[in-house]
Amino acid sequence: MFKNIQEVLAFCEEKEIKMIDFKMVDIDGRWHHLSIPVTRFNEDTMKYGIGFDGSNYGFAPVEKSDMVFIPIISSAVVDPFAEIPTLTMSGDVRVIDANNSRFDQYPRNVALAAEDYMRKTGIADKMLIGPEFEFYLFDHAAFENRPNKAMFHIDAFEAEWNSGDDQLQNNGYHTAYKGGYHACKPQDVTYDIRSRMCMMLEEWGVKVKYHHHEVGGPGQVEIEVELGDMTKMADNTMIVKYIVKNQAIEEGMTATFMPKPIFGEAGSGMHVHMLLFKDGRPIFYDENGYSQLSETAHYFMGGLLKHAASLCAFTNPSTNSYKRLVPGFEAPVTIGYATANRSSVIRIPAYAKSPDKKRFELRNPDATCNPYYAYAAILMAGLDGVINKIDPRKNGWGPFDFNLYDLSDKEKRKIQHLPTSLDEALTALEKDHEYLIKDGVFPVRLIKLWIDKKRKELEKSNKMPTPMEFELYYDL
Repeated sequence: MFKNIQEVLAFCEEKEIKMIDFKMVDIDGRWHHLSIPVTRFNEDTMKYGIGFDGSNYGFAPVEKSDMVFIPIISSAVVDPFAEIPTLTMSGDVRVIDANNSRFDQYPRNVALAAEDYMRKTGIADKMLIGPEFEFYLFDHAAFENRPNKAMFHIDAFEAEWNSGDDQLQNNGYHTAYKGGYHACKPQDVTYDIRSRMCMMLEEWGVKVKYHHHEVGGPGQVEIEVELGDMTKMADNTMIVKYIVKNQAIEEGMTATFMPKPIFGEAGSGMHVHMLLFKDGRPIFYDENGYSQLSETAHYFMGGLLKHAASLCAFTNPSTNSYKRLVPGFEAPVTIGYATANRSSVIRIPAYAKSPDKKRFELRNPDATCNPYYAYAAILMAGLDGVINKIDPRKNGWGPFDFNLYDLSDKEKRKIQHLPTSLDEALTALEKDHEYLIKDGVFPVRLIKLWIDKKRKELEKSNKMPTPMEFELYYDL
């Protein structure tokens, strides 16, 4: 939006902006922010940055936690949720040394390093990706974990479980169990809020492809965005989640990107479409290849499939992730690829036919991931496949042009499967991460930090009694 600080200040004067806001990403993929009066924003802000404690973001040890945030003024937009007129922007995190060098564990810097490595290999100079954002919009969400009490309660007016509510006025229009796909009004009560979200995204510079109601009856929806450069799309992922959550609150609702918030209903994924370009030419297209995909595209898929288990540690990093990755809900559980097949980890959309749109999607990721780490890991795995010519066909990963859920138990045992738990994914990452640390893209310390952090989350989760355990075992 802006090229220099003079343009920023001129805009602020014209629009009567009072505050400048800076948004930074922590290790989990949550935005944090700090704000200064517009009168304090000057050339020194850009040169010296703003100091902060990096240990509170999950990266740096306490004894080396002083860092600086350098704003990226080209990312600046007016924050639609600030009462006081506020210009917000993202930025870069640097360590305090002679050159204020980039902090290599900062999520955005990892994504940038992955793109730099891609260009160094000579394989491609641009990766375009397009995530599909699935999430639930609820009218109520409450949860509690205490030594003597564990509960959660969610509710959505449109859910079929409210069809018998006779206490308040009930209009009788509810979305059936697993019956929400492309539901229309009057069942689709979230249409207007989704449209408002999409208009806000467009104003922020995030191009929306479409939005619709998803399969989950109690308010599952989807917003899909147009393809974009990898790091920029990680930025856009943060923007999507920010707008969705805040606009939901503005309208008396609440949004969650949890992969499986409701037992028995469809889970929410974040399918990632991808393709590579070199010198402006798409390199995934081959008119004569399987599903019109080139040999390079096959090798890229081979890398993703070879490293699928360890990738899950970054693309599906929550205990809840593996409650979605189960058969029967259009979520992939088998390691393989196919055309127009939603039961395989990699799906090649049959409708994408032109050379500059020919691509495939990785279907297992979900939005509990840190998008910068997840997209960077996907790129590194794919590049490893191209460099080492990992052919998915020769490795028995497909193409699987049939419903993998319909296989017999004996046939299923012949096919590799995704991890069934976060523990399995972290163990896979411990054994398989060489492809990530090439050229220092993922620092070894970051991978160790990530594994340790996630194992602590897992340990905490495993120690908590659950309501289901009371149901199963209380009377034994």
